[in-house]
Amino acid sequence: MLSIGEFSKICGVSTKTLRYYAEIGLLHPDEINPENGYRYYSIGQLTRMLFINRLKSYYFSLEEIKAMLELEDDQSEEKLYSALNRKRKEIQTQLKAFEFTLNQMSMDILKLEKDISIMSYLDHIEVQLVTTEPMKILSIRQMMSSDDYARGYGEHFSRLYERIATEKLTVLGTPMTIYHSPEYNPAGNDTEFAIPIKETVEGTREWPGGLCAKSSITGPYSELTSIYAKLREWVENEGYELVKSPYEVYLTAPSPAVAEEMVTEVYFPVRIKQHI
Repeated sequence: MLSIGEFSKICGVSTKTLRYYAEIGLLHPDEINPENGYRYYSIGQLTRMLFINRLKSYYFSLEEIKAMLELEDDQSEEKLYSALNRKRKEIQTQLKAFEFTLNQMSMDILKLEKDISIMSYLDHIEVQLVTTEPMKILSIRQMMSSDDYARGYGEHFSRLYERIATEKLTVLGTPMTIYHSPEYNPAGNDTEFAIPIKETVEGTREWPGGLCAKSSITGPYSELTSIYAKLREWVENEGYELVKSPYEVYLTAPSPAVAEEMVTEVYFPVRIKQHI
């Protein structure tokens, strides 16, 4: 048997952490001396502790690890295989995001070396005044928290495309997202996922056309705030005002693997400002 101190030293885990793991049911001592409360671990528990450390190093939460350890032997390998593949994809997505950030940071450093403002890119964002045609859209509308968006885009558009395929509907355009909330709220935003179609079925509605300030971006969605800021500035400076919710149209399918190549258009429905 190993004392808690010996077990701690071998596995590289503090005794405080080991006590917490016992508290949450992740790893209990094999024995506890009833007289003095000393905790002892068996040699066999070393493998379990190393397994916990391994999954922690892969950024699994303690809740996820505990659920994995509670699986029956005939399920554990299959579930572990699926979980590792899922986590690998998450990390690959994060790496892509870090690569983009590093590239952007390097470009900003080069700009500063040349005495150019790192915000000068805003001057190169083009805004057009366009007139859009009315369309019929099949949509799903619900409140979305900031944590829901990454997953929600794929899930909700997939549901719409599945229905289109099942009912043999005719797609007339690329996916779009309409943002109805008057302000950003991390806890929840009124969001509508939509696809233009030809037929009138349950769940469709008319989306009116009209005058819009429009801009576009090639790159990840994290850069869209710059487009929104530029459009809002343009609307104010040119004497227009917003009349409906802004919306985004995705000309390329969302894909973290090729985030730098994604093309997104942003539309601000406007009218000439009414002077009272």
